[in-house]
Amino acid sequence: MAFQLSPGVNVSEIDLTTIVPSVPTSIGAFAGPFAWGPVGVVTTISDEVRLADTFGKPDSTVYEYWFSAANFLAYSSNLKIVRAVNIATTRNATANTVAAAAVLIKNDDDWLDNYSTGGITRGEFAARYAGALGNSLKVSICDVNTYSTWAYSGSFNSTPATSTYVSNQGGANDEIHIVVVDEDGKFTGTSGTVLEKYGYVSKASDAKDDSGNTNYYKNVIANKSKYIHWLSHPTLNTAATYANASSTWGSAASAVSFTRLAANVTLSLAGGADGTVSTGNVITAYDFYDSAESVDINLVISGPADATLAVDLISMAETRKDCLVFFSPTKANCVDNGGSEVTDIKTYRDTLTSTSYAVLDSNWKYQYDKYNDVYRWVPLNGDIAGLCARTDLERDPWFSPGGLNRGIIKNAIKLAWNPTKTNRDDLYVKGINPVVSFQGEGIVLFGDKTLLTKPSAFDRINVRRLFIVLEKAIARAARFSLFEFNDQFTRASFVNLVEPYLRDVQGRRGIYDFRVVCDGSNNTPEVIDRNEFVGDIYIKPARSINFIQLNFVAVRTGVSFDEVVGKF
Repeated sequence: MAFQLSPGVNVSEIDLTTIVPSVPTSIGAFAGPFAWGPVGVVTTISDEVRLADTFGKPDSTVYEYWFSAANFLAYSSNLKIVRAVNIATTRNATANTVAAAAVLIKNDDDWLDNYSTGGITRGEFAARYAGALGNSLKVSICDVNTYSTWAYSGSFNSTPATSTYVSNQGGANDEIHIVVVDEDGKFTGTSGTVLEKYGYVSKASDAKDDSGNTNYYKNVIANKSKYIHWLSHPTLNTAATYANASSTWGSAASAVSFTRLAANVTLSLAGGADGTVSTGNVITAYDFYDSAESVDINLVISGPADATLAVDLISMAETRKDCLVFFSPTKANCVDNGGSEVTDIKTYRDTLTSTSYAVLDSNWKYQYDKYNDVYRWVPLNGDIAGLCARTDLERDPWFSPGGLNRGIIKNAIKLAWNPTKTNRDDLYVKGINPVVSFQGEGIVLFGDKTLLTKPSAFDRINVRRLFIVLEKAIARAARFSLFEFNDQFTRASFVNLVEPYLRDVQGRRGIYDFRVVCDGSNNTPEVIDRNEFVGDIYIKPARSINFIQLNFVAVRTGVSFDEVVGKF
């Protein structure tokens, strides 16, 4: 209790209800080139619809990456994505009436920090995201002076004039209508489709709508548009009676009669470029996941990774120690290989280091691309990571994701090759998990090994994931022991914290047995004097069945079973 200098009652609380928290186990992570979407930020995607909406649809350039992400989302609803670009050559499409400088607006924060104050050398509008896809966009604006001749007047009920807010401030002529159009049909498949409409928005920087929200057209676009960024006010004014729009647009409303347009502003966006994305660019995108303290992830999808990217991802996983990376062989190892699949896949495996934090499958799958009405070959690592996520949902992370109960692959027409029992034996001894098509039973993950070459419990996916969960959860709980005294009370509190959690995991079949030691035997005076605290946690992990031996013994009619049981 606190010391008191005069009589009184001091009330305090001591919280001894701390528990080991649950930790997420099914968060996917991916990076790759996409045709659309933010750059330089981690974006969480919940399903395939949102994937297409945020990062564009698959095309002949990015489909292997796109479907790797989409295939994971067929099993789970939590995938973090970083878009990889070549910042030297990737550009946003812009709309301008003067020569505009090429620009790369990485994301909304980048626009706010570097482009939101205007500047006509950059043009009036930019595609919200970088890439050639933005060249399909067109922006058109009218006001009270040009509405009657505007091609999109039928999209609105009446002429834009003066808003109530600006009228009350003594101003006039502030309202405009804006449409964003898919001019070339790249977004919708139909040229000329109106994507967005913004009616009765204001030229006044302080304008408010009837609900008190900002109605300034620049802010409305920033808050609502999925397709464009504002860069500067329109400059298409030719008549002497209509000065450059920037002379009043963006002013506060008080007593301002806002400049009217001499003609409708209709601008096609151009200059967007995808750039050529290298393995280095993809690695740079994956670097956003390097810090376990900054980004929480569990299942890393590699897509069509080459050996250089694979080595980098393994290094990241071993540094974080809280996630698994999933790999597939290269396309050339599997698709139209000509019979040397086992040899080539084993050679690919030898380029990867020994680690319990990575998983390698053996195949690619053939699946339908509904966006382009074609069939595609796609690596399976997105599916294998998805099987782990689905196992978390249906059982627990310490259950194996393989086999006929939990290892069925979705959305597969066929495999690139179907390994035989002999093939599977050759692959499995190298830590490569076969994916097999069984007649009448589907396409199945038929293995659950990590890439650890040393014989160990950690050469199995379920054991590695069990320890990731235990280490992560107990470490989070242990933080509340920091800066406490290393005495019998603190040590007993730690044991009482951990043991109920492990009993729960044991009851859910994750471990066979355990013991927690945190006393004077491992917290010696020397440990205490170094300001350290030691808790030893011994675990007997549950093992998945990989091999079944069935013995059928025929006996003569007159023989008692008691005479032969256990003799073979």
